[in-house]
Amino acid sequence: MSPINQTGAKGNNSWSGGGRPLVIAGAASGVGKTIVAAGFMGACRRQGLKVAPFKIGPDYIDPGFHFYAAGAPSRNLDTWLTSRQEVKNIYRRGAAGAEISVVEGVMGLFDGRSGAGSEGSTAEVSCLIGAAVVLVVDCARQARSLAPLLAGFAAFDDSVPLAGCILNNVGSLAHARELESAAAEAGVTVLGALPRRPETGLPSRHLGLVPAGERDHFHEKLELVIDNVQENIDMDGLLSLAVMAPERPPGFESESKFARERPGGGGRIRLAVANDEAFSFYYVDSLEALAAAGAEIVRFSPLNDRELPVCDGLYLGGGFPEMFAARLEANKSMRESVAATVAAGLPTYAECGGLVYLCRHLEVAGKTHRMAAALPLEARMTGRRQALGYVEATARRGNILMPAGATVRGHEFHWSAIDWDFSNAAYDCTSGSRDESRLDGFSTGSILASYVHLHFGGNRAAAEAFVDAAGLAGEVKAGAGS
Repeated sequence: MSPINQTGAKGNNSWSGGGRPLVIAGAASGVGKTIVAAGFMGACRRQGLKVAPFKIGPDYIDPGFHFYAAGAPSRNLDTWLTSRQEVKNIYRRGAAGAEISVVEGVMGLFDGRSGAGSEGSTAEVSCLIGAAVVLVVDCARQARSLAPLLAGFAAFDDSVPLAGCILNNVGSLAHARELESAAAEAGVTVLGALPRRPETGLPSRHLGLVPAGERDHFHEKLELVIDNVQENIDMDGLLSLAVMAPERPPGFESESKFARERPGGGGRIRLAVANDEAFSFYYVDSLEALAAAGAEIVRFSPLNDRELPVCDGLYLGGGFPEMFAARLEANKSMRESVAATVAAGLPTYAECGGLVYLCRHLEVAGKTHRMAAALPLEARMTGRRQALGYVEATARRGNILMPAGATVRGHEFHWSAIDWDFSNAAYDCTSGSRDESRLDGFSTGSILASYVHLHFGGNRAAAEAFVDAAGLAGEVKAGAGS
């Protein structure tokens, strides 16, 4: 019987649920954090534990793996897109009622928004939520050199105590022994050594891992990942770290309530949200913020449904329209439904992939595909990354989310490009990697579309403004028909 079942983690921690959060951090990107985190979540679920999954940073794909492994939605913890207090609130909501909380880090443990400072890093969030940190290291091409690497991570910041490490891509039993000896020299506990097994790897493409929902035989692959992790890590050791609940960290104030009545009455405001293999990039807490502002979330599929559902507003999130361009083009009735409804004044918000779908055409590998043609723009895949990282976006004019001059924080990651109509540009965007601001997006009275991904949990005013715009549009349409 595992330590968590012997002691009962819930009784140790009344403020969050899940005992002490366990952070699966990395020495760098690409070391196998997602495999270890999802595998451990799945192993805990097999033992009958209720798992609360989380992901640090602006990521949409890894949380999808967490969902299938843990059987619960994964929430993003990002201090820059939201705030330190909102991260605590999000963590508390997600961990409530769980028996163990597992958090996957972002990039390397100390990598944050910029080259200096911890803002946005796994280290910062780990300290905020009082977590035990376990470091994943890709050991494919090293042996004793592991010792100075671990010693450096352990000594770099005393506020981030390293509880142990998990060794990934271990070549043999002899290799494992060498690595364990090196870790002992560094004074760091080894909590697992995963053998090199290509069959348990997760395929990637231009935006990272291929989303779980697109993978053939995904569940069979996930079971192999869970098997590998469960067989080769110290489950009791990891669970005992989670049982050691800390004192309640400061600043976990009670959360404000944002739910409001629909303007003028008449029930909840219906927001149609595109949600299928082509459009899946949404933060759980963004949708919950919209719901708290008075919206009823109505999911639909631009790939499979014939037309938009009855709605007061439209939210087209990011995703991979380029991978499904032929199917999106083939669904002519949906394209025409979107174009006609948007042209009629439906409040419409689109991010990245959703923006691309609203364009006239999308060019992929030299072939042009028809899109919804709701915007007078053309999109094309370029074969190279166009943007990656956090941005601050300042509205050039008032739009359905914010007044002119308002600045919001967001994130970009795309390989497509658009020839903008700058007379309708939505934002002036700045980032730490650019010396000058640049124009982005398309904005009219009822449309806001851009490459910028927002987190409505960190922009409650924008969520409320969007729902208000949808409610007012619904009232106008209802009045016009009376």
